[in-house]
Amino acid sequence: MAVKTQQRQVACDGGTITYFLTRKPVRNVNLRIKPDGRVLVSANNHVPVRLIDEFVQQKQAFILSALARFEEKRNQEADMPARYESGECFRILGRKLRLEVVESVHEGVELEGDAIILRVRDREDFRRKELLVEKWLKAYQRTVFDGLVKKTYEQFAGYHVPYPVLRIRSMKSRWGSCHPQKGIITLNSRLIAASEECIAYVVVHEFAHFIHPDHSRQFWDFVTMMMPDWRERRTELSNLPINNNILHKK
Repeated sequence: MAVKTQQRQVACDGGTITYFLTRKPVRNVNLRIKPDGRVLVSANNHVPVRLIDEFVQQKQAFILSALARFEEKRNQEADMPARYESGECFRILGRKLRLEVVESVHEGVELEGDAIILRVRDREDFRRKELLVEKWLKAYQRTVFDGLVKKTYEQFAGYHVPYPVLRIRSMKSRWGSCHPQKGIITLNSRLIAASEECIAYVVVHEFAHFIHPDHSRQFWDFVTMMMPDWRERRTELSNLPINNNILHKK
């Protein structure tokens, strides 16, 4: 039997709870809350959505408390200043990658599985370590974002959309922006912390502004046509605070 997932919202005393309902052959209605803020509910096809919504409402105190704890933990992690020492973690493409600092005459940064290897001559030279990591991160952002822009352009080429100039910079209040008349798309450098699926949503969103410059109904209908699951991706992205540090203490 095919597994189907849909996004639903339930009005509760403490606000609106958004959850993802997955239909699968289970005996009970099951609830899971992920550290990234997603509320996951599974139930079999015979359970009416009305009863599932009521189940979520009954669990609202537990859900809201768990979400608050996870958000507090994420904010605490984000507020910790980087020291560039072994054991710290980068949040890269939705994963936490452990930083390993190694003394070496050949300096540089590279990915090895779930680790980021930072090779530096002097492990106590904070500024040198910071410069090496920042240089690597900027290059990595450019590679990832350029690849997603190229892939998205292939979807939009039939709509006579120009290949955009991609700019990457830190922004405090938005994940991306588009200047249709100038042919420029700007992405927030902090997007590198999100999953590729979330970054792809932002890229599609900005590309869509070449066709619909505003956020009209036509714009959202077009985004839905190009990316039917954009709501799920946006919800996941909303749980990544825009002002989070990418590097945090584990």
